[in-house]
Amino acid sequence: MNQLLLDLAQPPPPALENFAPGRNGELLALLAAWLHGTATERCVYLWGAPGSGKSHLLRAVAAAVAARGEVSIYVATKATLGQYLSSPAAWLAVDDVQLLGAEGEAALFTLLNRAAHGDLRLLMAGPIAPAGLPVRPDVRTRIGAGLVFQVQPLSDVDKVDALCGHARARGFELAREIAEYLLRHGRRDLPWLMAVLDALDRYSLQAQRPITLPLVREVLQSPVDRAG
Repeated sequence: MNQLLLDLAQPPPPALENFAPGRNGELLALLAAWLHGTATERCVYLWGAPGSGKSHLLRAVAAAVAARGEVSIYVATKATLGQYLSSPAAWLAVDDVQLLGAEGEAALFTLLNRAAHGDLRLLMAGPIAPAGLPVRPDVRTRIGAGLVFQVQPLSDVDKVDALCGHARARGFELAREIAEYLLRHGRRDLPWLMAVLDALDRYSLQAQRPITLPLVREVLQSPVDRAG
C-alpha cells in the first residue's frame, strides 16, 4: 500500500484537458482559443468560489504556454508582483488579485496597461466579480474592461460524471455508487478524487481485485491519507 499512498499525494499537474468542464464549456473553449491565437483578448479575469477551479485554470494556461517554449509565469497568492514588471514573459497568470496589497495593485495597474498596449496577455483570478473587488478603483475598472468569466463549481452529479468518464478513459467502468461513496467519505476536490481513482486502478491491477467498496475503504482508511 505504500506506493498507493504515495500516488494519492501526487495528483496530475493542472491542464485544460484534466479540468472537468461542468458548466464551464464556454470558458474552456475561450482559453483554448486564446492559447492557439484565435482569440484576441489581452486580459481575462476569472472569478468564483473557493474550489471552483480558478487556480487550476491559471496554472494550466501557464504550463501550456511554457510547454511550447514561450515564457509564462504563474504568480501565486500574496506573491510580490512587482518583481515581474521587468520579466520578458508574454503571458502572466495572477491569482487572488484581492490579496495583492498596495504595492501589488500598483504593479498590476502597470501590467494591465502593458496588456492593453498589446505586449502581454494577462490572466487573473479572484473570488468575486470585478465590481466588488477590494482594490484600487483604477485597477478594478481595468480588470472589468477585459473579458470576465465566472467559474461555475461542479455539482455532485458533475463530479460523479467526471469520475466515471475518467475511469472509462483508463479502460474500466466505475460504478456510480463508488463515485458517490468517494464524494461522501473523502475530500471533495476533483484533483484528489481523480488521484484516488488512478491509485485504485493501479492497486486493483496489482492485487488482482475488482474495484469495489471494500477496496475503496482500504484506501480512505489509510493513516497516511487521514494525515493529509
